[in-house]
Amino acid sequence: MEYLGLSYLAAGFGAGLIVFGAALGIGKLATGALEGMARQPELSGDLRTAMIIAAALIEGFTFFALVVTFMLATKGPIATTPVEKPQAEQTEVK
Repeated sequence: MEYLGLSYLAAGFGAGLIVFGAALGIGKLATGALEGMARQPELSGDLRTAMIIAAALIEGFTFFALVVTFMLATKGPIATTPVEKPQAEQTEVK
């Protein structure tokens, strides 16, 4: 029996968790960068560059995790072949 509907539900739930985590990460990143820029305006260029690089890494990881999530959701069932049980050798009686 296939539970394809449950895999779609799990993919949606996983995608939601991924996006939520990425949003929290980028929000904390932007908060820290803006506070740093407010405290030391002369370093705003360096902070902005570091913030953009870190945000790009977070986004890249997020897209990768989303692709993996949807690939797992749409993966077909694994084709299994029944395992043949070895038959006991019978001796022929003549």
